[in-house]
Amino acid sequence: MPGILIVHASLGTGHASAAAALSEAFRRHERDAVVVDVLDYANPIMRAALNQYFKQTSQRTPQLYKLLYDQSDTTDVEEAFSGNRLLTSLERPFLSQFEQLVADLRPEAVISVHPVPGHILAHNKQIGTLPQPLYVVITDYMAHSSWLVPDVDRYFVPSEFTRRGLMLRGVPDARIGVTGIPVGLEITEPKEPAALRERYQLPRDRPVITLFGGGIDAERVRLMVTQMLDGGTPGVLVVVAGRNEQLEAALADLGDGPFMGLRRYGKVDHVDDLIAASDLVISKAGGLIVSEVMARGTPMVIIDPVPGQEEWNADVVAGAGAGIQLRMPETVPAAALYLLSQPERLALMGRQARLIGRPQAALDIAESVLSAMGVASRSLEA
Repeated sequence: MPGILIVHASLGTGHASAAAALSEAFRRHERDAVVVDVLDYANPIMRAALNQYFKQTSQRTPQLYKLLYDQSDTTDVEEAFSGNRLLTSLERPFLSQFEQLVADLRPEAVISVHPVPGHILAHNKQIGTLPQPLYVVITDYMAHSSWLVPDVDRYFVPSEFTRRGLMLRGVPDARIGVTGIPVGLEITEPKEPAALRERYQLPRDRPVITLFGGGIDAERVRLMVTQMLDGGTPGVLVVVAGRNEQLEAALADLGDGPFMGLRRYGKVDHVDDLIAASDLVISKAGGLIVSEVMARGTPMVIIDPVPGQEEWNADVVAGAGAGIQLRMPETVPAAALYLLSQPERLALMGRQARLIGRPQAALDIAESVLSAMGVASRSLEA
């Protein structure tokens, strides 16, 4: 029997990363935790439909995604509850295996890091089939009303900005904890950039820029990369394609420029090392990557945020002075190279990033949950 059940949905990679970070945090507190992807227990029709919807709208028709995102959002908590109950009635027939799994596991507490399982779990709590405490971890800086469900014991949110947004919708302040978004626990450990640069054969005496391009159109990334390679600024550009095979192919024929070197990666397991080794990170504005970069205190250039939640994430970073947001890829190389020529401004952006970064988020959430359960916990050394 697991002590804690942590549930996510594999729509994008961020929710799974947050769930994994929470699981590790509970282990540090000497508590068992099990991570479940709700889509592993979904009817194949629902799983295919959700994945297709996510890809078609957020990646291929972003303006349609924004329209749907905005139109489905409401500022009234009761209206949000009503809308999400309707979604629950549509989702439940396809998720009966998931409901049975939760009943069979009988965890001490359940944590949802995605709206879809949150809808089902809140429904079961209301009808009395989920007696355990239910917690919701919001993984975007602005909480869309799809996150809001009744009878949640506590929401854990990224920032004061998020907390105020929930309170304006009618969520009691006592049910909101400002913890940050759960990021990998290795980010709590100091890392020496010089040692990391030596490990990954990066220069110690020249700037390093890392571009996470997995969620950006391949041709747009190629445009940014070629312009930076053609510039007159010495340094190294690291490009991480992740699962984007089209991007790997689009960059395959590129090599070092006259002054700027190029390092190409596909999927990597040392994202945090690259962030810690870099003077500047270029990325989209997913809640997890933003939180990981801010927790390391690395300045950001945010490009091409998905309309909706990523726009909010980008605004939070830019508004805090921890990065800049650019819409057009043509402007990214000049802006990035200009920032590298302004070390005082980069240093200020790094300080602002550390002010809003919360590397301890997963540990703080675990401690709060266990404290509410009356469970004594002890944080262990890594």
